[in-house]
Amino acid sequence: MTTPYSPQPPGPPPNCPAHADAPGVVQLYGPQFAANPQAFYAHLRLHGPVAPVEIAPGVEALLVTDRQVALELLRDTSTWSKDPRRWQVTIPPDSPVLPMLAWRSNVLFSDGEAHARYRHVIVDAFDLVEPHELRLLVQHCADRLIREFGGAGQCDLIAQYARSLPLLVFNTLFGLPDHYSERLIAALAGMLEGNSPEEAAEANTAYGQYVRELVALKRQQRGDDLTSWFMHHPAGLSPEEVVDQIILTMGAGHEPTTNLIGNALGRMLSDDRYYSSLTGGALTAQDAINEVLWQDPPMANYSAHYPLRDIYFHGTWIRAGQLVLVSYAAASTQPAHTAPGQARSGERSHLAWAAGPHACPVKQHALLIATTAIERLTGWLSNIELAVPYEQLVWRPGPFHRALSALPARFSPISPDQTGATPWNSSPSPSTPQAPTSTVRQPASASSAPQPS
Repeated sequence: MTTPYSPQPPGPPPNCPAHADAPGVVQLYGPQFAANPQAFYAHLRLHGPVAPVEIAPGVEALLVTDRQVALELLRDTSTWSKDPRRWQVTIPPDSPVLPMLAWRSNVLFSDGEAHARYRHVIVDAFDLVEPHELRLLVQHCADRLIREFGGAGQCDLIAQYARSLPLLVFNTLFGLPDHYSERLIAALAGMLEGNSPEEAAEANTAYGQYVRELVALKRQQRGDDLTSWFMHHPAGLSPEEVVDQIILTMGAGHEPTTNLIGNALGRMLSDDRYYSSLTGGALTAQDAINEVLWQDPPMANYSAHYPLRDIYFHGTWIRAGQLVLVSYAAASTQPAHTAPGQARSGERSHLAWAAGPHACPVKQHALLIATTAIERLTGWLSNIELAVPYEQLVWRPGPFHRALSALPARFSPISPDQTGATPWNSSPSPSTPQAPTSTVRQPASASSAPQPS
C-alpha cells in the first residue's frame, strides 16, 4: 500500500499553448492530456470560464471549466440546443469524434417535446428493473469473472473485470446472450478513443450493427428486457428510434460505469485509508466512488450544447451552432470549489451526472452496479493490492473520458476446493430469475409516465 492518493500538482503541461502563449488552442487528446488533465484545466482557466480547445485534429470547441457557468448552460433550454446538425455539417465526415457527437433521434440530441418523449421511455423502462434483482445479477456476473482469474493470484482489473462486468449486466438487461460482449467492447472503445478516423468509423458501424441485430432478434421474440420494453412503450417509438435509444443507453451505461469501477478501484488500492476498509475499516467503496465522481469523473468532458443564436457568454462571443462542451472534471475541481486531494461527502454538487433536463436519468442504477461490483471483488479478494505503483498507471487518451488503460493487481489465489465460501459456491438460488427484469410489472401508461428531471 502507499500514502493517500493525491493528484499531480497543476504544473504546466508539455507544449501547452495556454502556457507558452503560442497561438492556437489546447489539445484535449493524446497521452500528455491523458496523463495529467488537471494541468491542462488549470491553464484553460486562464482564459476565463469558457476556453478554446481542440478535441480532435482540426475540430475546435469551447470548454466550460467553471461550475456555476456550467450549471447556467445546462439549465438554459431557451438559449442552448442539444441538436448538433448545424455544427455537424462543418466537420469532416470521417472525424473521429463524430460517433460521439453526431445527431441521432434519441434523448441526448433532442430538445423540448422530443426529448421528453424519449426520456419517458428510458425512465419507465429502467423503473421496471428492481434494485434487489439488479444487485443479484451484478453479484452473479462478478462471481463469474472472479472465478476466471481467482486462481491465478493476479489480473488486470480493467480488462478482466471493470470492462467486462457492465457488459455482462447490460447484455442480460437488454436481452442478449453473453457471447455478444466482445463485439460491444471493441465498438465502444473505438468510438470513445477515436485514435483514427478509420477506427472511429469502423467502431461506429460495428456498434450500430450490434444494436440492429438485437432489435431484429426482439422483434421475433420479445421478452422481459429493456429492448422489449422500449419497443412496447406507449410513446410508440419507430424501429429506428428504438435503435437510437439503445445505442445511446447501452453506450452511456457501459463506458462510464466501467470507468467508475476502474477509477474507484485504483484509488482504493493505492490509498491506506481504504486498505482497512476492505476488512471493515472507515472508508468504503461508496467513499471511493464519491471521490472519483468529484475528482476523476468517468466522463470528464461532454454535455455538447449549441447556442440557438450568436451570444456573448461570460466574456466569449459564441456563434450560433458552435460546439460548446462542459468539463465536469474541471468544474468540480476548480480551486474555489475543492482543494486537490480533498474528500467530499455526498454527491449533490459535483457535475459527473450533468444537470438540468439532460441530467443522467438512471444514475442510481449505475451507482448500484459500480458499488456492488467493487464490494463483491474486495469481499472475495480481501488482500488485493496494486501490482505497480499508482503513479505508473497509464490513462487512455481521448477528449471525453477519464479511464485507465490497465489496472494490474495481485492477491492470494483462491480455488474451488478451499475451506469457506468462494465465488464457486455462491451462485444465485434456484428461485432467482436469470434476467433481473423478469417481472409481472408492466410498462407505465402514457398518463402515468414520470416527468423528466
